[in-house]
Formats: sequence, structure tokens, C-alpha cells
Amino acid sequence: MNKRYSLHPIHSADEFTFSPAEYSYFKYGDKSYAEKFAKELFNGFIAEHAELLNTEKEIVVLPSPYMAIPTASNFLCFFFKKHLDLYLFQKGRKSSILSKINRNHTYITDYGNLNFEDRKNLIANDTYYIDKDFLRGKLCIFIDDIKITGSHEYTVNRILNEYEVEADFMFLYYAELMNFDLDPKIENFFNYYAVKNIKHVAEVMTKPSFEFNTRIVKYILGLDSSNFDYLTSKVKKEQMDLLLELAISNNYHLIKEYENNINTLTQTELYYGY
Repeated sequence: MNKRYSLHPIHSADEFTFSPAEYSYFKYGDKSYAEKFAKELFNGFIAEHAELLNTEKEIVVLPSPYMAIPTASNFLCFFFKKHLDLYLFQKGRKSSILSKINRNHTYITDYGNLNFEDRKNLIANDTYYIDKDFLRGKLCIFIDDIKITGSHEYTVNRILNEYEVEADFMFLYYAELMNFDLDPKIENFFNYYAVKNIKHVAEVMTKPSFEFNTRIVKYILGLDSSNFDYLTSKVKKEQMDLLLELAISNNYHLIKEYENNINTLTQTELYYGY
């Protein structure tokens, strides 16, 4: 079985059934919207596909592939799992299992600016790992925030085929582009709808609901020195300490374009005696 469900189909470039502003905040680390979107996605999914959960198979939920720093979709997946597990509890069933597809590389290219072929070629250079024995015989629910060209789903299906994973697969999206006459760059229209500059990023980072994800880490590390200095003056030192830790965990210190800001973070750590 290989099925797909999307909560918000996108047919127009200027009319949407979800809030682009909320989506933009979500992509830049406001976890409160991940929680909101997850509840909406779960309710929509159950309304149309409750029968899929009437199975004795174990259920595994997986966000889009990542290395060490979670993507925004990882937080969507986490909160979706909470709703799913409560539903399964009420049915007297076992809770779902959280898993992931591991990836070994990263890139600095802004994915939202690419077409299908460019996206496919970019992520084709990555290497992935999935535990096929663990997934065998289970219902696997892959969760992502948006489907624009389908390149990530294409890649996941390629991985599943390469590893010969014997399981049932369900792809869930908060939103999906249905009108292919629209430019795929509409994804960045949503990404930057409310978070357009460093001032907006700083405002998001001061929220109690903020948590780092891959997008915002890459955004900060790619800033010029003046914008980077502005941001460090507006947020807590503990956040910049965590940023350095995350950057190293994802091997961003090996990417030339991120060197200057990572070195600045390192010098700050040394200055404070760590």
C-alpha cells in the first residue's frame, strides 16, 4: 500500500485555506504552529482515513530525512504522534513508534527556489539510511509540511525501493501544490511570508515557543557579519551556544560559507572560558 493525504490543496497563487504567515513562523522555529498544524492535520487525516488505523500492524511515524538538526517537519511529526497516540490509546491499541530516515550530507542551496529536476538532483547527491528490518510489516506514516514538486516523496520512495522495505506507506502533508502551472518558487513565498529579514528572525527567536530547526540554523550561519552581529545582540547567549553545538553536530563547520560565523561563535565560547 502506498497512499497520500494532504490537508490543504494549493490551487491558486493568492488564495489559500491556511495562513501563510503562520506557516512562515512555523518554518523559522515557532513550535506553537507545529502543534497547531499537527492537530489540524491529524483531524483531517482521521476524517478521511480512519480505516487505515484499523490494523493490527504497528504504526511508525517518520518526518522528512535529516542528519542531526531536526527539520520543521520533525516538530510537526512529533505533535502529530501525540494526537495519534491518544487516538490509539482510546482504541485500546499500542502507541505509534517514532523513527527517522538518516541522511549524511547537507547543502546551503535554498531549496524553495528550485524546480523539480534541480531539487531531485540536489538531494540525489545525498546518502540515506533506513532500517528496513525495523519497518518490515508495519504501517509507516511519512509526515512533511508541504509538497511542492514531490522530489522528497520521490526520494523517500527511491530509498524504500532500494532497501526493499516490505511495509505499508502513507504520505501526509499539511499542504500540497495541486496546480502545476504555478512556479515551484511559491514555496519561498510561504517560507518568507512573515519572516522576511533579520529583525523578524530575532523576534521569532525571542518567543518561548522557539526551537532551532535546520532552516533557521542555516539562515543564521549564512548571514553577513553585520546582520549576524545584530542577531547576537538581540538573543540570549544560551541560544548562540546551542547554535554552535548544533552547527558542529551537522558538520556545518566543514562548509566554507559558514566558516566566519561559526568561528565568531567559537571565539565567543572561548571568551567566556569554555
